[in-house]
Amino acid sequence: MRIFCSKWFARFARHERISRESLRNAIERAERGLIDADLGGGLIKQRIPRQGKGRSSGYRVIIAFKMRDLSVFLYGFAKNELENIEADDLTTLRELASEWLAADTERIALAIAQNELQEVFSDD
Repeated sequence: MRIFCSKWFARFARHERISRESLRNAIERAERGLIDADLGGGLIKQRIPRQGKGRSSGYRVIIAFKMRDLSVFLYGFAKNELENIEADDLTTLRELASEWLAADTERIALAIAQNELQEVFSDD
């Protein structure tokens, strides 16, 4: 499993001080079938805790997810700042998920080189 963050999400995670371990835990839960919401088209929503607090009062993250292969954190928000994402934003996120989940290794390497993606973890 390779785990990436989009450029936007990497900035969000740094600003909110979301740890790499919290990201990894979200993916591990998904791989065990513990998905907070399946948004369709390879897109899932997971909860991530704030430092020192639980997941229910933390962040919601939107991830392009393909079991045992690839995950790309695309978007995140604090529960207290946004109840949920708008339908047109969800459509855009599904399109992004589709593109990343279909990307070959050359496209991924190019995205890393162009700072579109940052690798968080690789099980390889």
